[in-house]
Amino acid sequence: MRSTTSAARTASAPRLVTASRVVYLLIAVIIAISLVIQIVLVITGGADARSGGVDMSVGLATRFARIFSAFTILSNLIVLTVSVLLAIDPLRDGRLWRVARLDALLSIVITGIVYAVVLAPQVNLTGWALVITIGFHYLSPWLTLGAWLVFGPRPRFTWSTVAWAFLWPLAWVVFTFIRGGITGWYPYPFLDATQLGFDGAVRNALMVLVVAIVFAVLLKLVDRVLPAALRR
Repeated sequence: MRSTTSAARTASAPRLVTASRVVYLLIAVIIAISLVIQIVLVITGGADARSGGVDMSVGLATRFARIFSAFTILSNLIVLTVSVLLAIDPLRDGRLWRVARLDALLSIVITGIVYAVVLAPQVNLTGWALVITIGFHYLSPWLTLGAWLVFGPRPRFTWSTVAWAFLWPLAWVVFTFIRGGITGWYPYPFLDATQLGFDGAVRNALMVLVVAIVFAVLLKLVDRVLPAALRR
């Protein structure tokens, strides 16, 4: 019985690899299309996927700087890069790669959760802005998580991987508050220290951090116990 099961897994491995490549390529295409549309909207003065607002009072360079400093865009860029690399080699591994892989999972799922719970009730998106937000905030997060749950490969994450994965999100938070303190502009209302006060904005950031830590621990535990379709 064991040999039969092992043979079946071996026979299905090429199909699983192909399936994983197709899924990761799909994720990359969704993000790339959403990104192109967002860039066009920035240039033409269309609404963005975060707030649905249009701010033509600032120059094009500033609009680009604001869009590409948003956690949503940065996390999707990480997922785009990771997805392309996984489409090339679904069994890719390495110490730095494991951190990048967990970064992609953690940051994009937090993006999806925060948008759905905090931001979505505050905006009413239509047209291309709605198309973009579906790509960035719904399809990208849950397809990425689903692909990892199905294909793995696992196990990959250590507690050291988890710790290193928080480096760039924490750096982003620090950068956001420093720049916001200088310019008065913040990418998200719940981090707006001008409106909420510094204490209120930091409190909100810490709440998101706690959610991220809990989710990172869950990912680590799942990585350890849940069998993956792909293994090396």
